[in-house]
Amino acid sequence: MKKIHFCLIFISIVTSLFLFGCYNAPEMTLEEIAQYKKNLENSLYDRTISKPYKNEKYVAGKVNGTWNTTISADPKSFNVLIAERDGETSAILNPLFDYLADYDVLEKQWKAHIASFNITTDEKSNTLDIKYTLRDDLYWSFYNCDKKIKVTSDDVVFWYDEICGDENMGSSSYNSQYMDMGDGTQKRITIEKIDERSFVFHFPRIIAEPILSTNMSFGPAFIYKKAKEEGGAEKVKSIHSVDMDLKELPSMGKYFLTQYIPGQRIVYERNPNYWDKDENGTSIPYIQKEVARIVGDKNTQSLLFSNGEIEDFVPTPEQVDSIVSKASIGKKTGYSVFNSDGSMNASFWTFNQNPKNKNEKYYSWFCKKEFRQAMSCLLNRERIISQTYRGLASPKYSFFPEANAYFDKNIELKYKFDHEKAKELLSKCGFSLHSDGFLYDSNGNKIEFDLSVTATTPVYNDMAQIIADECKKEGITVNVRQIDFQKLIEQLTVTYDWQTLMIGLGGSGIFPTQGSNVWVSSGNLHMWNPLQKTPETDWEARVDELYNEASCIVDEKKAFPLWKEYQEIFLEQCPIIYLVRPKSFYAIQNRWDLTNVYYDNLAGVDIKYVYLREN
Repeated sequence: MKKIHFCLIFISIVTSLFLFGCYNAPEMTLEEIAQYKKNLENSLYDRTISKPYKNEKYVAGKVNGTWNTTISADPKSFNVLIAERDGETSAILNPLFDYLADYDVLEKQWKAHIASFNITTDEKSNTLDIKYTLRDDLYWSFYNCDKKIKVTSDDVVFWYDEICGDENMGSSSYNSQYMDMGDGTQKRITIEKIDERSFVFHFPRIIAEPILSTNMSFGPAFIYKKAKEEGGAEKVKSIHSVDMDLKELPSMGKYFLTQYIPGQRIVYERNPNYWDKDENGTSIPYIQKEVARIVGDKNTQSLLFSNGEIEDFVPTPEQVDSIVSKASIGKKTGYSVFNSDGSMNASFWTFNQNPKNKNEKYYSWFCKKEFRQAMSCLLNRERIISQTYRGLASPKYSFFPEANAYFDKNIELKYKFDHEKAKELLSKCGFSLHSDGFLYDSNGNKIEFDLSVTATTPVYNDMAQIIADECKKEGITVNVRQIDFQKLIEQLTVTYDWQTLMIGLGGSGIFPTQGSNVWVSSGNLHMWNPLQKTPETDWEARVDELYNEASCIVDEKKAFPLWKEYQEIFLEQCPIIYLVRPKSFYAIQNRWDLTNVYYDNLAGVDIKYVYLREN
């Protein structure tokens, strides 16, 4: 089942097929590109396995084996609060924690995970309660130690109120605890402890997806509460640094984190106290130990996989043909390759409209929707697909992904690649081409701005260079700046001194309300102009109205017109411009039994049911 967590949206680099260098293919016609993509896909798919998950029953396995893998960077902390703002660190800590509920994307319904739930509504008062009851076999435990501490409702209540709900903590989920009441006021979604295992969230309004809004993970209250009492938010943020004794780091998840050698590796050991068990009563996962080498270079990762030194690998488009050609599907040695449809996510290009930069010349340009629309018209997705992705991607023209209940193929971006249309829109902005070949605004300022990308993600640089080249044809200078990821996050969330940037967000967008801290104007990740006390523009005010109204309508038919207008506004205003959806391939060594291996564009691959072949 696909786990959906709504309390926050992480800033992350979209990883599927993203870490590779530029392929300098010659420019092709649209017809040539279409035929090339078709031939390539047919050839690759004939030599790979298509096996999306369809709610099959997993086969019981045996506990054994060491899973060797790679991660791209060192953790910044072992503090789960700090990890919120770093996708790599969050991924490293995820095996130590768990979520309240699961969402089955095939059956399209929520199911109990570590907690069962019950929703009650009061139509008369227009309020809603959701009661959770934790399993009775959940424990915080420590590696190589008999000590076990019961996970209770105190953990959840403390985390919601005192960590996420304390503005000084800087949690990304702080804003999502508040609801617009429709009369200009806001009320908080509150939590109440019932007993040691049960707690209830009280919603001031009925909403369509209360489980999505409350499906949180949490840290151990007995550690974080003590830290807060001793020194407030700063003390909380300082605990569990990367140099801590890992024997003191508790886990309620599938694994213990047992070793960290900076720049080299992270080691996990299976948690025998984990609650999830197969039909034979064996705790899942089956993999006894996981060793994650810290290797940022994809070529090095590919070599390690080809040598059989790591267990799985997601090849880049440049590497796909080589990886697939050497696959040994159906054999006990070598490896097999699975394929998946295009990713549900896509990276995007966005423009800084924060009034803190109103004295900068670019500010007035970025605030004009015609300018943003023109930039969309200069985004050559087909060139990006052919030159950067070797045909293994598709353009992203929609706002919601196909899996979203409110996706409509007719709701599509109008500002596609078109130089003539771009010229027309730039003219509306008062821009003109001078004899020196450069474009200028009405104040005589040359149209020149930065496009920031992360230095560790070569594909972003490749796409940015294509954007810069297309803009150059219209006299616009785009300076591609490669910067450290943490610096980029600081600019995006603290200093706000960036110009334009390319980035991706975690979260599949299956629900329209995923990302309240991004799309609503008051959100702390409303990146083009965050934390607005009141909407700066009429269109953002309308988006807020639609979001707040539609999210409180349970009937999909009644909500659809609102979500339709919501999507249309974003696609018209272009505060962000989506790029492409990459196709992906997943390779795994055949020494592992592949019976429980599934791979698709919703859940990716889940290795917790993987086990070694017997012979």
